[in-house]
Amino acid sequence: MFRGFNLLRWSQDLGTDMTRTMTTQLLFLLAWGGAVWAARPKTELLNVCMDATHHKEKPSPEDKLHEQCSPWKKNACCSVNTSQEAHKDVSYLYRFNWDHCGPMEPTCKRHFIQDTCLYECSPNLGPWIQQVDQSWRKERILNVPLCREDCESWWEDCRTSYTCKSNWHKGWNWTSGFNQCPVKAACRPFNFYFPTPAALCNEIWSHSYEVSNYSRGSGRCIQMWFNPEQGNPNEEVARFYAEAMNGAVLCGAWPLLLGLTLMLLLLLG
Repeated sequence: MFRGFNLLRWSQDLGTDMTRTMTTQLLFLLAWGGAVWAARPKTELLNVCMDATHHKEKPSPEDKLHEQCSPWKKNACCSVNTSQEAHKDVSYLYRFNWDHCGPMEPTCKRHFIQDTCLYECSPNLGPWIQQVDQSWRKERILNVPLCREDCESWWEDCRTSYTCKSNWHKGWNWTSGFNQCPVKAACRPFNFYFPTPAALCNEIWSHSYEVSNYSRGSGRCIQMWFNPEQGNPNEEVARFYAEAMNGAVLCGAWPLLLGLTLMLLLLLG
Protein backbone atom coordinates (compact mmCIF):
# COMPACT_ATOMS: atom_id res chain seq x y z
CA MET A 1 0.00 0.00 0.00
CA PHE A 2 2.79 2.42 0.92
CA ARG A 3 4.64 1.39 -2.23
CA GLY A 4 1.53 2.30 -4.27
CA PHE A 5 1.20 5.61 -2.42
CA ASN A 6 4.85 6.43 -3.03
CA LEU A 7 4.51 5.51 -6.69
CA LEU A 8 1.48 7.80 -6.99
CA ARG A 9 3.34 10.59 -5.18
CA TRP A 10 6.36 10.08 -7.43
CA SER A 11 4.11 10.25 -10.52
CA GLN A 12 2.52 13.47 -9.29
CA ASP A 13 5.91 15.03 -8.56
CA LEU A 14 7.16 13.94 -11.94
CA GLY A 15 4.11 15.46 -13.61
CA THR A 16 4.57 18.71 -11.67
CA ASP A 17 8.26 18.87 -12.60
CA MET A 18 7.48 18.20 -16.27
CA THR A 19 4.75 20.86 -16.26
CA ARG A 20 7.09 23.36 -14.64
CA THR A 21 9.84 22.54 -17.12
CA MET A 22 7.51 22.84 -20.09
CA THR A 23 6.07 26.11 -18.75
CA THR A 24 9.54 27.51 -18.22
CA GLN A 25 10.62 26.50 -21.72
CA LEU A 26 7.45 28.05 -23.17
CA LEU A 27 8.03 31.32 -21.35
CA PHE A 28 11.65 31.41 -22.48
CA LEU A 29 10.44 30.82 -26.03
CA LEU A 30 7.85 33.60 -25.74
CA ALA A 31 10.43 35.98 -24.32
CA TRP A 32 12.90 35.17 -27.07
CA GLY A 33 10.22 35.48 -29.76
CA GLY A 34 9.04 38.80 -28.34
CA ALA A 35 12.57 40.17 -28.30
CA VAL A 36 13.26 39.07 -31.88
CA TRP A 37 9.92 40.46 -33.09
CA ALA A 38 10.43 43.79 -31.35
CA ALA A 39 13.96 44.20 -32.64
CA ARG A 40 13.23 43.20 -36.25
CA PRO A 41 14.24 45.82 -38.82
CA LYS A 42 11.44 47.67 -40.57
CA THR A 43 12.79 46.72 -43.98
CA GLU A 44 9.29 45.65 -45.06
CA LEU A 45 8.27 49.32 -44.87
CA LEU A 46 10.93 50.48 -47.31
CA ASN A 47 10.98 50.16 -51.09
CA VAL A 48 7.61 48.40 -51.28
CA CYS A 49 4.47 48.54 -53.42
CA MET A 50 0.90 48.44 -52.20
CA ASP A 51 -1.24 45.40 -52.83
CA ALA A 52 -3.76 47.33 -54.92
CA THR A 53 -5.39 47.27 -58.33
CA HIS A 54 -2.66 48.50 -60.68
CA HIS A 55 0.53 48.33 -58.60
CA LYS A 56 3.42 46.08 -59.51
CA GLU A 57 4.39 43.41 -57.00
CA LYS A 58 7.82 44.98 -56.48
CA PRO A 59 9.32 48.34 -57.51
CA SER A 60 11.73 48.39 -60.43
CA PRO A 61 13.07 50.83 -63.05
CA GLU A 62 10.64 52.07 -65.71
CA ASP A 63 12.58 54.24 -68.15
CA LYS A 64 9.58 55.41 -70.16
CA LEU A 65 7.13 56.59 -67.51
CA HIS A 66 4.83 59.24 -68.93
CA GLU A 67 5.27 62.98 -68.26
CA GLN A 68 4.32 63.80 -64.64
CA CYS A 69 5.01 60.24 -63.50
CA SER A 70 8.57 60.34 -64.90
CA PRO A 71 10.24 61.39 -61.58
CA TRP A 72 9.76 57.78 -60.41
CA LYS A 73 11.32 56.15 -63.48
CA LYS A 74 14.43 54.95 -61.61
CA ASN A 75 12.33 52.94 -59.18
CA ALA A 76 8.58 52.68 -59.63
CA CYS A 77 5.56 50.68 -58.52
CA CYS A 78 3.70 51.63 -61.70
CA SER A 79 4.03 50.41 -65.27
CA VAL A 80 4.40 52.61 -68.34
CA ASN A 81 0.78 51.92 -69.26
CA THR A 82 -0.44 52.95 -65.79
CA SER A 83 1.54 56.20 -66.02
CA GLN A 84 -0.05 56.99 -69.37
CA GLU A 85 -3.55 56.28 -68.10
CA ALA A 86 -2.92 58.52 -65.07
CA HIS A 87 -2.91 61.49 -67.45
CA LYS A 88 -6.25 60.69 -69.12
CA ASP A 89 -9.79 61.76 -68.26
CA VAL A 90 -12.02 58.81 -67.30
CA SER A 91 -9.12 56.40 -67.82
CA TYR A 92 -9.36 52.66 -67.37
CA LEU A 93 -7.58 52.97 -64.00
CA TYR A 94 -10.67 53.92 -62.00
CA ARG A 95 -13.10 55.39 -64.57
CA PHE A 96 -12.94 58.62 -62.58
CA ASN A 97 -14.20 61.81 -64.25
CA TRP A 98 -12.33 64.89 -63.08
CA ASP A 99 -14.80 67.06 -65.03
CA HIS A 100 -17.88 66.00 -63.06
CA CYS A 101 -18.85 69.66 -62.58
CA GLY A 102 -17.70 71.00 -65.92
CA PRO A 103 -14.13 71.22 -67.23
CA MET A 104 -11.54 71.27 -64.47
CA GLU A 105 -8.92 73.99 -64.81
CA PRO A 106 -5.64 72.55 -66.23
CA THR A 107 -3.68 74.13 -63.37
CA CYS A 108 -5.91 72.21 -60.95
CA LYS A 109 -5.95 68.95 -62.90
CA ARG A 110 -2.17 68.69 -62.91
CA HIS A 111 -2.25 68.27 -59.12
CA PHE A 112 -4.66 65.35 -59.42
CA ILE A 113 -2.44 63.79 -62.08
CA GLN A 114 0.54 64.21 -59.77
CA ASP A 115 -1.45 62.79 -56.88
CA THR A 116 -2.27 59.74 -59.03
CA CYS A 117 1.38 59.34 -60.03
CA LEU A 118 2.49 59.47 -56.40
CA TYR A 119 -0.14 56.91 -55.37
CA GLU A 120 0.52 54.51 -58.25
CA CYS A 121 4.30 54.88 -58.65
CA SER A 122 5.92 55.68 -55.31
CA PRO A 123 7.80 52.87 -53.50
CA ASN A 124 8.22 55.15 -50.46
CA LEU A 125 4.77 54.95 -48.87
CA GLY A 126 5.40 51.79 -46.82
CA PRO A 127 5.13 53.36 -43.34
CA TRP A 128 1.56 54.43 -44.12
CA ILE A 129 0.23 51.31 -45.86
CA GLN A 130 -2.76 49.74 -44.11
CA GLN A 131 -4.67 46.56 -44.88
CA VAL A 132 -8.26 47.03 -46.03
CA ASP A 133 -11.12 44.73 -46.99
CA GLN A 134 -12.22 46.27 -50.28
CA SER A 135 -13.16 44.65 -53.57
CA TRP A 136 -10.65 46.64 -55.58
CA ARG A 137 -7.63 46.60 -53.29
CA LYS A 138 -6.19 44.87 -50.24
CA GLU A 139 -4.10 47.81 -49.01
CA ARG A 140 -4.36 51.59 -48.88
CA ILE A 141 -2.33 54.51 -47.56
CA LEU A 142 -3.47 56.41 -44.47
CA ASN A 143 -2.29 59.77 -43.09
CA VAL A 144 0.72 60.21 -45.36
CA PRO A 145 2.35 63.47 -44.14
CA LEU A 146 2.10 65.63 -47.26
CA CYS A 147 4.43 68.63 -47.33
CA ARG A 148 2.68 71.85 -46.44
CA GLU A 149 3.60 73.73 -49.64
CA ASP A 150 2.37 70.91 -51.88
CA CYS A 151 -0.99 70.95 -50.15
CA GLU A 152 -1.29 74.73 -50.23
CA SER A 153 -0.47 75.01 -53.95
CA TRP A 154 -2.95 72.21 -54.73
CA TRP A 155 -5.68 74.13 -52.91
CA GLU A 156 -4.76 77.50 -54.45
CA ASP A 157 -4.72 76.12 -58.00
CA CYS A 158 -8.10 74.42 -57.58
CA ARG A 159 -10.07 77.22 -55.92
CA THR A 160 -11.70 78.28 -59.21
CA SER A 161 -12.58 74.74 -60.31
CA TYR A 162 -15.90 73.12 -59.35
CA THR A 163 -16.94 69.97 -57.52
CA CYS A 164 -20.00 68.64 -55.70
CA LYS A 165 -18.44 66.55 -52.90
CA SER A 166 -15.81 66.76 -50.17
CA ASN A 167 -15.01 63.01 -50.05
CA TRP A 168 -14.20 61.64 -53.48
CA HIS A 169 -13.73 58.06 -52.33
CA LYS A 170 -17.42 57.29 -51.96
CA GLY A 171 -20.99 58.45 -52.57
CA TRP A 172 -20.84 58.94 -56.35
CA ASN A 173 -23.44 57.91 -58.89
CA TRP A 174 -21.72 55.23 -61.03
CA THR A 175 -24.72 54.16 -63.14
CA SER A 176 -23.18 55.61 -66.31
CA GLY A 177 -19.92 53.70 -65.84
CA PHE A 178 -18.06 56.71 -64.44
CA ASN A 179 -18.61 58.96 -61.46
CA GLN A 180 -21.35 61.58 -61.56
CA CYS A 181 -22.60 63.88 -58.83
CA PRO A 182 -25.24 62.41 -56.53
CA VAL A 183 -28.78 63.72 -56.82
CA LYS A 184 -29.19 67.10 -55.09
CA ALA A 185 -25.41 67.53 -54.74
CA ALA A 186 -24.75 71.06 -56.01
CA CYS A 187 -21.66 71.98 -58.01
CA ARG A 188 -19.80 74.74 -56.25
CA PRO A 189 -16.25 76.16 -56.26
CA PHE A 190 -13.67 73.98 -54.54
CA ASN A 191 -13.30 76.33 -51.61
CA PHE A 192 -16.97 75.76 -50.71
CA TYR A 193 -16.36 72.06 -50.04
CA PHE A 194 -12.71 72.56 -49.08
CA PRO A 195 -12.48 75.86 -47.13
CA THR A 196 -8.81 75.31 -46.22
CA PRO A 197 -5.81 73.49 -47.71
CA ALA A 198 -6.01 70.96 -44.86
CA ALA A 199 -9.67 70.24 -45.65
CA LEU A 200 -8.73 69.40 -49.24
CA CYS A 201 -5.67 67.25 -48.58
CA ASN A 202 -7.02 65.44 -45.52
CA GLU A 203 -10.59 64.76 -46.62
CA ILE A 204 -10.69 64.31 -50.38
CA TRP A 205 -9.33 60.74 -50.29
CA SER A 206 -10.57 59.68 -46.82
CA HIS A 207 -7.41 60.75 -45.00
CA SER A 208 -4.98 59.12 -47.37
CA TYR A 209 -3.00 62.32 -46.75
CA GLU A 210 -2.56 64.46 -43.68
CA VAL A 211 -1.12 67.89 -44.33
CA SER A 212 2.16 68.26 -42.49
CA ASN A 213 3.56 71.25 -40.66
CA TYR A 214 6.93 70.40 -42.19
CA SER A 215 8.19 71.98 -45.39
CA ARG A 216 9.63 70.53 -48.56
CA GLY A 217 13.24 69.45 -48.11
CA SER A 218 12.84 68.88 -44.36
CA GLY A 219 13.09 65.10 -44.67
CA ARG A 220 9.93 64.81 -42.56
CA CYS A 221 7.15 65.07 -45.17
CA ILE A 222 6.33 63.40 -48.46
CA GLN A 223 6.79 65.57 -51.55
CA MET A 224 4.27 65.17 -54.33
CA TRP A 225 6.59 67.12 -56.63
CA PHE A 226 10.37 66.73 -56.83
CA ASN A 227 13.26 67.02 -59.27
CA PRO A 228 14.51 63.48 -59.99
CA GLU A 229 17.92 64.83 -61.01
CA GLN A 230 18.44 65.68 -57.34
CA GLY A 231 17.27 62.25 -56.17
CA ASN A 232 14.01 61.18 -54.59
CA PRO A 233 13.63 63.01 -51.24
CA ASN A 234 10.84 60.67 -50.17
CA GLU A 235 13.32 57.83 -49.64
CA GLU A 236 14.78 59.69 -46.65
CA VAL A 237 11.29 60.49 -45.34
CA ALA A 238 10.15 56.86 -45.48
CA ARG A 239 13.37 55.75 -43.74
CA PHE A 240 12.86 58.28 -40.94
CA TYR A 241 9.29 57.17 -40.21
CA ALA A 242 10.15 53.47 -40.52
CA GLU A 243 12.91 53.88 -37.93
CA ALA A 244 10.56 55.88 -35.68
CA MET A 245 7.99 53.10 -35.89
CA ASN A 246 10.64 50.51 -35.09
CA GLY A 247 11.59 52.49 -31.96
CA ALA A 248 7.94 52.68 -30.90
CA VAL A 249 7.60 48.91 -31.26
CA LEU A 250 10.66 48.36 -29.08
CA CYS A 251 9.27 50.61 -26.35
CA GLY A 252 5.90 48.88 -26.52
CA ALA A 253 7.50 45.44 -26.23
CA TRP A 254 9.33 46.10 -22.97
CA PRO A 255 6.25 45.67 -20.68
CA LEU A 256 5.62 42.26 -22.27
CA LEU A 257 9.22 41.16 -21.84
CA LEU A 258 9.29 42.42 -18.24
CA GLY A 259 6.09 40.52 -17.42
CA LEU A 260 7.50 37.31 -18.88
CA THR A 261 10.70 37.75 -16.88
CA LEU A 262 8.78 38.13 -13.62
CA MET A 263 6.77 35.01 -14.34
CA LEU A 264 9.96 33.09 -14.96
CA LEU A 265 11.48 34.29 -11.69
CA LEU A 266 8.35 33.22 -9.79
CA LEU A 267 8.40 29.78 -11.33
CA LEU A 268 12.12 29.22 -10.84
CA GLY A 269 11.93 30.51 -7.26
